[in-house]
Amino acid sequence: MDDQVRIVVAGAGSIGCFVGGSLALADRKVRLLLRPRLGDRLREFGLRLTDLDGRDRSLPPGRLDLSTDPAEAFGDAGVILVTVKSGDTREMARLISRHAPPGAIVVSLQNGVDNVPLLRSELAGRAMVAGMVPFNVAQSLPDGVAPRFHRSTSGAVTIEEGHEKLRTLLDVDGLQCRAHPDMAGLAWSKLILNLNNALNALSGLSLREELSQRRWRLLLARQMTEALAVTRRAGLALPRIEGVSPAMIPHILRLPDVLFGIVARRMLAIDPQATSSMAEDLAAGRKTEAEFLQGAVVRLAATQGMKAPMAEAIIAMVADREKGGGSRTPEEVARRLADARDDVKATPPPS
Repeated sequence: MDDQVRIVVAGAGSIGCFVGGSLALADRKVRLLLRPRLGDRLREFGLRLTDLDGRDRSLPPGRLDLSTDPAEAFGDAGVILVTVKSGDTREMARLISRHAPPGAIVVSLQNGVDNVPLLRSELAGRAMVAGMVPFNVAQSLPDGVAPRFHRSTSGAVTIEEGHEKLRTLLDVDGLQCRAHPDMAGLAWSKLILNLNNALNALSGLSLREELSQRRWRLLLARQMTEALAVTRRAGLALPRIEGVSPAMIPHILRLPDVLFGIVARRMLAIDPQATSSMAEDLAAGRKTEAEFLQGAVVRLAATQGMKAPMAEAIIAMVADREKGGGSRTPEEVARRLADARDDVKATPPPS
């Protein structure tokens, strides 16, 4: 694969601008398909990328290829990186089907476990590659200067094995890319970690502050334990993610604060101001992905004749926040989870 193949980032928000900007800085041929408001800012001021490792790089407006028109953006695409939120996947797939060349390779770099199957269904006959972005990117739009996209946690972009030329194309300075033999399992491993997105959004805290408090970590451990029980019943194998087994994470989260700080140094190696993407969605008044993260646990549980009351309760609490509710204390969340669990225990089994 030529390193000058046209790469289109489909849905360039925080992750998409960081990934696309990193590739453009490495002289890859990148076009960002994005919303008009952000596109206008980038056309005027350019784009700035920073990260946890101390990089601080900028692209002036003249080095950015930007589009708000899918027909224009996809016309000569060779690789399409899908970075939209889960609720927009079907519509983006239809735009790709309508406007992209048949030979374009489509790569999902999205949260959740439902996007790759949906893309494969909507784009039957096209080359489709599963991928994953493990790190968090925070977006800031200060007046009068370039929008900044900051990678605030560690990790490498990962794609499924068997696409070495594509992996090499995406492996650039500041954006390491690896291959993995089980992307479906890895997507579930990441979903287990992403269960914290909703708790972070409910807390109103930065990720570092939230994870530094054992009261919040215990709530996350309970959510993860429930999800792990569901995946075990379903017979899913969950590979290590960033070197850690998902089954071990609840035990680590339950440690006292001092021990947690020692054992989980990497987990706390987060920009002090970073929040989850779900917290950013709430702040911007956007629909969150709780139905696609916690919701995936609920749906898998149903296929196994199980309930996932804690996941259901978290979805309901996030829905309250979407309607304008305030942040929650860990005690309030704990009471809601306890009530949900008690309701399930009190419900008689089906006859």
